[in-house]
Amino acid sequence: MKTGEDQVVEEEASFQDEEEPFFQDIDLLQKHGINMADIKKMKTVGICTVQGIQMTTRRALCNIKGLSEAKVEKIKEAAGKMLTNGFQTAFEYSTKRKQVFHITTGSLEFDKLLGGGIESMAITEAFGEFRTGKTQLSHTLCVTSQLPGEDGYTGGKVIFIDTEHTFRPDRLKDIADRFNVDHDAVLDNVLYARAYTSEHQMELLDFVAAKFHEEGGVFKLLIIDSIMALFRVDFSGRGELAERQQKLAQMLSRLQKISEEYNVAVFVTNQMTADPGAGMTFQADPKKPIGGHILAHASTTRISLRKGRGEMRIAKIFDSPDMPENEATFAITLGGVNDAKE
Repeated sequence: MKTGEDQVVEEEASFQDEEEPFFQDIDLLQKHGINMADIKKMKTVGICTVQGIQMTTRRALCNIKGLSEAKVEKIKEAAGKMLTNGFQTAFEYSTKRKQVFHITTGSLEFDKLLGGGIESMAITEAFGEFRTGKTQLSHTLCVTSQLPGEDGYTGGKVIFIDTEHTFRPDRLKDIADRFNVDHDAVLDNVLYARAYTSEHQMELLDFVAAKFHEEGGVFKLLIIDSIMALFRVDFSGRGELAERQQKLAQMLSRLQKISEEYNVAVFVTNQMTADPGAGMTFQADPKKPIGGHILAHASTTRISLRKGRGEMRIAKIFDSPDMPENEATFAITLGGVNDAKE
C-alpha cells in the first residue's frame, strides 16, 4: 500500500516515460538554419515551441528586440516546414482530443456536471459573488490535480497566479489531510506567484510558458484567481474600457494558446457586477460577470456559482460547447470542495 507522499512524488518519475513529447521544441529550428541567438530571443518572451511560433503574428515577432522582418520570415518559413499547416479530418482531430484529461473538483456531483472535471486544452471560468466558493475550488484543485485520477491521468504540478492575495498554503494542508497526502509534497508541487498589476499578470504568462516548456508534461493546471481584479483597478471609466478589453483579449488569447500548446487545464475565477439595465427586463438576478463579451467568448466552459443553505453551493453550467445547461450542489468543507450531504 503506497502512502500519500509516494503517490504525489512518484508521479514525477512517470512523466519522463512518455513515448513522444506533446510539443516540438523550438531548438529544432536550428536544423532549418535558424541560429541559437534568435531562438534565445524568442524564449525570453515565452515562445518555446514550434507551435508557439505559428500562434504568434509576424508583427509580434518583429517587436522582439533583435528580430528583423527578414529573420521573422525565415523563422515562419522554417516553422511552417515542421508543422502541418491547414486542415485535418475530424477523425484525426478526435485522436488528438484523446489526450485531453479531466481534473476532479473534489465533488462527484460537480464532476458529473462538467463531464468529468476541469478539462485540459481549455479555459474554465467560475464566476460568482463573494463567498460562493471560487477561491475554495481553486485551493481544492491545487491538491486534486496532483492525485492520479481516471482514464490514466497521472497527476501533476500546478501554477497559481494570485491577484487578490487570497492564496493560503495552510488551506492546502487541510485539503491534503482529506486525501491522505503529505503536506510538504503537496506544497512543493504548487508554484505560486502574486500579480500586482495587469501588466505584471501578463508578464507572468511568459514565465508560465517557459516553465511548462522546461518541465514538459509535468505541469497539469494553471489557476488565476481572479482574472479580472487587476484590470478593474488599472483601467477605470468608459474612456479606458476599449483599451482594457483589448489587453484582456490579448491575455485570454495567450491563455488559450498555452492550454493547447502544452495540454494543460486553465482555471480562472471571475467577479460579478450589478447590471444597471437588468431592472428594465425584470431579470431574477440583476448581476452579471465582468469582462464583457471578450471574456464570455474566450472561456471554453463558464460556471456560475451561487450560495445555498449553510455550506451548500450551487454550480450551474452557464456556457459550454458540449455540456448541457444543468446544476449541481456541492459543499465547502474543511477538506475543500466535497459532495453535499442531504
